[in-house]
Amino acid sequence: MLTALKAAAEITRLRLLFILSRGEFNVTELTRILEQSQPRLSRHLKLLTEAGLLERHREGSWVIFRLREDGEEGALARLIAERLDSADPAFAADLRKAEAILAERREKAAAYFSTVAEEWDRIRSLHVAEDEVEAAMRALAGEGPWDLFVDIGTGTGRMLELFAPHAREAVGVDSSRAMLAVARGRLARPEFSHVRLRLADAEDLPVADGSADFITIHQVLHYLEDPAVVLAAAGRALKPGGRLLVADFAPHELEFLREECAHRRLGISPRDMQRWLKRAGLHPLHQRELAPPAELGEKGLTVLLWLAQKPAE
Repeated sequence: MLTALKAAAEITRLRLLFILSRGEFNVTELTRILEQSQPRLSRHLKLLTEAGLLERHREGSWVIFRLREDGEEGALARLIAERLDSADPAFAADLRKAEAILAERREKAAAYFSTVAEEWDRIRSLHVAEDEVEAAMRALAGEGPWDLFVDIGTGTGRMLELFAPHAREAVGVDSSRAMLAVARGRLARPEFSHVRLRLADAEDLPVADGSADFITIHQVLHYLEDPAVVLAAAGRALKPGGRLLVADFAPHELEFLREECAHRRLGISPRDMQRWLKRAGLHPLHQRELAPPAELGEKGLTVLLWLAQKPAE
């Protein structure tokens, strides 16, 4: 406790705790907000991290910081940040600069969306409307609350946007820095300050085994060489009694999706899914089929939803 309090007892470090209580920021962004040199700021960040008040992780060339989520140090970091006066001129100025950076993220995300919107719109036109898929997913998932929600292959962050409000902590994992930048822009709002985005492979999740209450894998498996490996990773990450919700396409014959959109598999068969879930130590609970609009005929894509649970110990 004394070590943590001594680390926090300096104005720049208090400002850092205040800013990082609003979400994740990399070192470059923090230097812009505080208008201090990177070496000086790095020393402050190092002290706060060593005292257990901050978490850091590397994402390519970036080093990203946020308030620690767990333990007594995390509780103390949040307690300090909550009691700092946002009306104080220094804190108010920091908050304005932080919000400007969040606005930049949203603009960059919108720009990226515009470059890939045509491809996504083409795929979306082949199956039932997204809002119907999401409504079905919400119905299967329930309302929580969850201590830890994990979205594997988070992409644009839509699943986090949908389910993170029902979780105390949420983690989105993706192997693409470009997609994580889109997700950061999409989630650059105060209500998602408890969300962490991590650059990682789907089979090597950055969460402890047996820690997640709820995991989603939305339209990811058809891109993968071996979906069973990712489902096994999800099984390890789930708590006993935790649930996994998967959405993907049923088997189809639309070869252009493989050639033009990098789909590795032309859908996921229920038989394969049942086999993979069993191998991952998960018990299937529900399977739901969402048929495409009738006018599409054989050119339409059926969406399948699976809900599975890790047996209680």
